[in-house]
Amino acid sequence: MFEAHFQSFEDRSERAASASRVAALRAELRKRGLDGFVVPRADRFQNEYVPPSDERLAWLTGFTGSAGAAVVLNDRAAIFVDGRYQVQVREEVDNALFAVEHLVERPPTLWIEKNLPAGAKLGYSPWLHTLDGAERLAKACTAAQAALVPVEDNPIDAIWSDRPQPPLGAVVPHELRYAGEDAKDKLMRLRAELQNLAADALVVSDPQNVSWLLNIRGSDVPHTPVVLAFAVVPKEGRPAIYVDLRKLGNDMRSRLEELAEVRANAAFERDLTALGDARSAVRLDPATAAEAIARLVVENGGTIVRGSDPIAPMKAVKNLTEIAGARAAQLRDGAAVTKFLAWFDREAPRGALTEIDAVEALESFRRDSGVLKDVSFPTIAGAGPDGAIVHYRVTRRSNRNIAPGDLFLIDSGGQYEDGTTDITRTVMAGTPTPDMRQKFTLVLKGHIAIARAVFPDGTTGAQLDTLARQFLWQAGVDFDHGTGHGVGSYLSVHEGPARISKLGNAALKRGMILSNEPGYYRADAYGIRIENLILVTEATPVLGAEKPLNAFETLTLAPIDTRLIDAALLSVEESAWLNAYHASVREALAPQLDAAPRAWLITATAPLAQR
Repeated sequence: MFEAHFQSFEDRSERAASASRVAALRAELRKRGLDGFVVPRADRFQNEYVPPSDERLAWLTGFTGSAGAAVVLNDRAAIFVDGRYQVQVREEVDNALFAVEHLVERPPTLWIEKNLPAGAKLGYSPWLHTLDGAERLAKACTAAQAALVPVEDNPIDAIWSDRPQPPLGAVVPHELRYAGEDAKDKLMRLRAELQNLAADALVVSDPQNVSWLLNIRGSDVPHTPVVLAFAVVPKEGRPAIYVDLRKLGNDMRSRLEELAEVRANAAFERDLTALGDARSAVRLDPATAAEAIARLVVENGGTIVRGSDPIAPMKAVKNLTEIAGARAAQLRDGAAVTKFLAWFDREAPRGALTEIDAVEALESFRRDSGVLKDVSFPTIAGAGPDGAIVHYRVTRRSNRNIAPGDLFLIDSGGQYEDGTTDITRTVMAGTPTPDMRQKFTLVLKGHIAIARAVFPDGTTGAQLDTLARQFLWQAGVDFDHGTGHGVGSYLSVHEGPARISKLGNAALKRGMILSNEPGYYRADAYGIRIENLILVTEATPVLGAEKPLNAFETLTLAPIDTRLIDAALLSVEESAWLNAYHASVREALAPQLDAAPRAWLITATAPLAQR
């Protein structure tokens, strides 16, 4: 009945081939006089999603998640993933080849200190590690009395015989009616920022920032419409963009040439060398830029000025056009999600639905809008124990039937030219247990605490993160991921610098869009997550306030399953928030729906009795 166009369900893990590939890598390393090699999940741009030609970690280990790294030595190897992937990694990776370590709690640097023999040479590719990351590796090698050795050509590429070709998706304009600000004006704003920096030029290494700055989009990586390109913006003179010229049609090239010098990828290294030769001071974000960029400048006589890319906070604060686009996208997306929820509620009790059925149906409802460009990430659709795998991706091999009594978690999003969406709903197929209702309600209380937060200017995500966890903590449980991430405007669904997490040190500013997604996961049983997107806005005036106050506007529009709520655990204020939210959902979406889903919506958003 339904079909997915933007995602597949094939088992992409090549675990069975790992043993021969690891053996081939070790042989290649011996030829080069190296005792080990670090394999990050990264490309030259440090993207979250990378093109197939850069999936080196997946090719070597079988692990297909979006964050991780491996270290391969002559006699041992380890793979490192964060809390989202602790279950997935054990299913995809041969544990006889790779020890599994926690990327945050026991990072590669600690493992290297303990396992790299004294006098050993550990290889790494400077293009695949950030400046900060490479320095941490070097420090770990020094502690192990070993050496970190840069390699110009990646040894994995030497043994990867069927490596895919790099992407050649066309560069297209992101029109002013969606961008809300002309690229010339963005460049003018950026130049004003550069005047305050002690640098002669800024290297823009993040393709999201390049794409935002020049109002362009592409299809180089899955689900994120960025153009894989670098840029250099000098304090004086014209900027330059470095891109595969085969991606540019004549009209697009002419548009770009009005803004910048358009140069082939190969010119980037030449121009970095020239900046070094001119003794230039070059601004570089050490947390996101490849170390190779810094090397080309410094080794030729230039200096690196470390600091965050000033484009990132500019991009994170959405203008009025982008905010209006986000609201329009959420309305459209919310109607699709609600049609799906109504369909699911009708079909799930029959016991025949599978996880893939649900993913295909939801994507189909989104495509019915006629303007869906892509999903914003592969849909996470976990029934029962699969819901406890935070970033579970269903395959034809793992596809589970959604049985009566299962909690079903579905986390998904869409890419529309006017906005990027991300929503999670947890729904019930049958009757929930008291434990399920209790945990769902504790998660909901944390979600509402974030949604209702009022906070002064300068507040960071780390300062708010506890609000989402407090009720779970009181019950002795927690969740092993951030509470929220920034979201782009027809860009990445995960956007910095702001986030709501224990590590979120960027201030939340009006105009930023973030997710609000606390959860709870009981291994081998079920998962719960409730996610809406929220906009930082000016708070309602508070009598006697001594500083500017901010609040959140909830943008996402879709019902939350009230059958999973233990109303006795909600305060009067929490019940009132939920009822007001559902009233706004009903008012916004009812005109968008046909009779059957509209009737379902009215029932699903009926007021919860307030105690």
